[in-house]
Parts: sequence; C-alpha cells; structure tokens
Amino acid sequence: MSKYDYDLFVIGAGSGGVRAGRLAASLGKKVAVAEEYRPGGTCVIRGCVPKKYLVFGAEFGKALKEAKGYGWSADNVRFDWAVLRDEIQTEVSRLSNIYSNILDKNGADLILERAELTGPHTIKLQDSNREVTARHILIATGGTPFMPPIQGMDHAISSNEAFTLEALPERVMVIGGGYIACEFAGIFAGLGCKTTQVYRGDNLLRGFDEEVRDAVTAGQRLNGINVKFGQSPISVKKIGNGLKVTFEDGIQIGTDLIMMATGRVPNTHGLGLENAGVKLNEKGAVIVDAYSQSSVKHIYAVGDVTDRVNLTPVAIREGAAFIETVYKNNPVAYDHGDIASGVFTMPPAGVVGLSEAQAREKHKDVKVYKTSFRPMKNLLSGSEHRCFMKLITTGKKEKVIGVHIVGDYAAEIIQAVGIAVKAGLTKAQFDATCAVHPTLAEELVTL
Repeated sequence: MSKYDYDLFVIGAGSGGVRAGRLAASLGKKVAVAEEYRPGGTCVIRGCVPKKYLVFGAEFGKALKEAKGYGWSADNVRFDWAVLRDEIQTEVSRLSNIYSNILDKNGADLILERAELTGPHTIKLQDSNREVTARHILIATGGTPFMPPIQGMDHAISSNEAFTLEALPERVMVIGGGYIACEFAGIFAGLGCKTTQVYRGDNLLRGFDEEVRDAVTAGQRLNGINVKFGQSPISVKKIGNGLKVTFEDGIQIGTDLIMMATGRVPNTHGLGLENAGVKLNEKGAVIVDAYSQSSVKHIYAVGDVTDRVNLTPVAIREGAAFIETVYKNNPVAYDHGDIASGVFTMPPAGVVGLSEAQAREKHKDVKVYKTSFRPMKNLLSGSEHRCFMKLITTGKKEKVIGVHIVGDYAAEIIQAVGIAVKAGLTKAQFDATCAVHPTLAEELVTL
C-alpha cells in the first residue's frame, strides 16, 4: 500500500485542475481535488463564460438600435438587468455542477474546503482541520483581481462582483486599459450605463499590435464610452449616494460605481507554498519549467497561477501535458507559441502570432498587409464601426507570422486562422484559397 493518502492532490477545481484530476483518476490513481469556493474556476464562475453572456446581452441592445436600417422597429423596448443576471447565474451553477460530476464519475474526491500546504507532501484542509498526504501535488489556483492600494478602495468592486450587482447604476467608471477593463466598459455601456473608462497609459490593450489598440480605442468611443488616458486615481470618497474619484492631476469625477480592472495576480497568497519549498517569482507566480514542474520535483503547477499564458484553453492543455509527463512516461512540454486569443469588445478583436513591432524586432525581412473598411452590414444599419485586418509576413516565402483583426466575428475567425499560422502557411497559400463572398473573412485571402 502507498504511504500517501493520495497519488495526486490538486488544489483548485478550475479548468486546468479538473482536467488533470479527471485524467489521473481515469488512469486508476487515487485523486483529490480541493476547491474553497465552487468548481469551475475563474472561467466558469467569474470569468469568460458569464462575461461572454453579458457581452451577448449588450449586443442585443446594439442590434435593436441598428435594426431600423433593415426595416425593423420595436416599441416599448426595455432591459431588465435582474433577468439577465439571474439567467447567467443559473447557467453558471449548471456548469459548476458538471465540473463536480466529471470528477465524481471518474472516481476523484472533490473536497470543498480551502487547502494549504504544511510540508512537501502534506496538505491541511482548513474547515475540517484535518491533514492529508499526497505523492504528487498540483497547484491550479488561478489568478485573482489586483486592487491597487488607493484610499477608499473599499468602495470599488472588481470584475468578480460585477456579475451579481443588485442593480445597474446610472454611471459607471471602469479603471484600467487591459482586456477585462475594455470588455466590461463595453458591457456596461451596451446595457445603458453612462460609462467612463480611465487608463494611466496612452492607449488601450498594452502589449497588442499598435493598430489593433487604435482600432479598439476608436470602437470604444463609437460605443459611447468616455475614454480618458494618462490619469491614475489616488482616492475614492463616498458623496451622498454616489462616489467621487480624485486623480493625480487633481481632476475629480463623480460616478455611481467604480470597477477596478487593473490586472490580475497569481492566487498563491496563504497557500503555504513556502512550507514545501516552492519558489515564487516577484509577482507571486509559481516558478515552473517547460513541463510545469516547480522547484520541488513532485509539485507541479498549471494555469494562471504560473503567469505564463493566462487563458483557459492553455490551462487545460497544460493539465493534460502534466498527466502525460508524470503518469504516462511521456514528457510533454506544451507549446505556448502562436496561441490565438480574442478580446470581446464590441466589435471584438482576434489576434494570433506576433505584433508588427515584435515581428520587426525578431525578423529582418517583414512585410505587412492591412486593410480597414466599413463592413457591408454597417452600411444599412448606420453603424460607423469599421473592420481592421492585418497580416504580418517574413522571409522570401512570406510566412505568415501574425494576424490581427478588429471587427464583427473576429474571435471566431481567428480560431480558424490560428491553425494556418501554427502550421506555418505563407501569404501565397492564403492567396491561393478561394474567398467566400460576401464575408468579412474573405479579406484575409484577397489582401
């Protein structure tokens, strides 16, 4: 018999942790997965899934306005926030139960308690105050919102609380310029809130291609969002039924709700990783090698807690690679290159590969193809939103090393285009592909 209670103990029942736990249990390993909140993790409970439903809800309002150009009219249109909020939470609960059932059907123990390491192989369960041991430990606790140390910050919310607001406020201020800030600013504006987005930098979506950043910023403003750059908040005060935000330059802005979207940090605080000798970097992320192994040989980490590529599908792939490496004698290092991603603004952005600046830094021979146009649909609807597309190539054969799209269906299109970039296809192979007309995506093969 094993001297350990479990072959594998997973801390965190998000996408990466559940995938690894399920696969290990299906191989006959004795597995436990501990979760202090609800199974499903950031993506299912407080991230991409409920957020995408909010985006859908906001898009319906936009579509109603634009439908007039196509002959549609509607009277007495109104939006009920409580209906959307509660429908989303019902779906979140359904998905969370699926995660629980997946573990149960494969024979893994789901422990709904906070787990903390007390030694290299020992884990303490906080609610029941019992200690268990495991041969291998997998840290999959994801990330958590970063709330800057600003006076009066307790009056602000993070993205976690945005899904369950009792009521929609008249005025909303979103502080931040990353994808979470951009998406929620679009959601609030689309649901009828007077929305201001404030960012300390000079453009939104730092790290994205510069022209993508410009296109998204233009789209935010067309959606009625008051986008302000170069401002950082220093204090928040409650004034009557509202809030007053003071910025470094002395400007004060009133609002009813403040959402801080100033980034996320690895969720490692209080896990007791130091008791096991697990090393963290300066951001608190678990330091791992290409095989997700930490500084302690039997302890691994996957997903956002490692701060590599913080996307749900990446966590899932890393969890599967962990199983191959540890239990199938088949070391697998998941390839983090050329991962496609979407930003669900309105319209959305879809990107894969290198930005133009990254391409020119890495390669000598770079050629760029791009276009900007008003989509066919918008000509009758009256929408002033444009679609932007950009192909970045390198070498004599013009290998496509980056594709960037801002426009309707961009996130859907980039999933398929990501296959082409991952496969190393060339501009000539794009051009040899017959266009599907009339579509947005045909521009990619006619540039």
